[in-house]
Amino acid sequence: MKYVEQMRIHRDMSVGQLVAEMNKCGVLGAGRLARATDIMREMFRDKDYTIFLALAGPMIPGGLRSVIGTLIDEGYVHAIVTSGANIVHDVIEGLGFKGVKGSFLVDDANLRKEGIGRVGDIFLEQDGFMALEKKMYQVFNSLIQERREKVSIRELVFELGKALDDEDSLLKKASEHNIPVFSPGLLDSMIGLHLWTFNQLKKLQLDSLSDLTELSDIVFEAKKVGAIILGGGLPKHHVLGANILREGVDAAVQVTLDRPEGGSLSGAYLEEGISWKKVKTEKKLETVIGDATIVFPIMVAAALEKLDSSAQVKKRRIH
Repeated sequence: MKYVEQMRIHRDMSVGQLVAEMNKCGVLGAGRLARATDIMREMFRDKDYTIFLALAGPMIPGGLRSVIGTLIDEGYVHAIVTSGANIVHDVIEGLGFKGVKGSFLVDDANLRKEGIGRVGDIFLEQDGFMALEKKMYQVFNSLIQERREKVSIRELVFELGKALDDEDSLLKKASEHNIPVFSPGLLDSMIGLHLWTFNQLKKLQLDSLSDLTELSDIVFEAKKVGAIILGGGLPKHHVLGANILREGVDAAVQVTLDRPEGGSLSGAYLEEGISWKKVKTEKKLETVIGDATIVFPIMVAAALEKLDSSAQVKKRRIH
């Protein structure tokens, strides 16, 4: 019988020490966060893991850009599956347009008149989206005609990353480190609209099946697969669904605010994936109910704190 231990804090304690206290407690949200951190740390430490990062929701404008960038730079993420919106926001930040701290309690009609769009309490200037359109047309036009007739989404995102000058851009980091970025829902973003308008004048055809071929190659070649899932939706399913080809992922953690009662994939606990052969075992799974902009930086800081120097030089890439 294991008893719940009360968490203890002290001045100057590290993030890792705080999460260790949550682990001693071991129950409710604290216990889940600590167990998820342990699973993620194991993925980082074990070089046999190919790690997918799934991103849904406003992770870039919500402040996680540099946190994720650190994982890319240090070799702890080997493939990314993201919503189109996070690609849009990374490009806009890369062009010098940052989100503005706003409020949930605001007159949205006035924001519209001022040329400002709102994501929660984040204000985004429409000038940034105009700059995005210009940059996208530059990238589209830079593709030779032969490639325009058949380009995968992953290849298009790779070219977009190369075209950015911002060293903090996730897309630029991914292109430099040869980290594939998949975005199955890219059309459901402003970039999708730019693709359509460009195609009215010049032919540009996306080849989504090539993305699935490359994704399946990664899955088949992996010794072990780990998944870190922020949010849910299409990126979550794209990662787990692809791993049906190998009887499921070996380990996974997710951070979500969605609930399971409605039967949605975003709110489903990872254990549900065992029945679909998307997940192999419940022993290395954890779902944390919480805001990823709060939970994920804590998990990453605590996970990296305990890694020894040899694990910190992982630097394994997919080629």
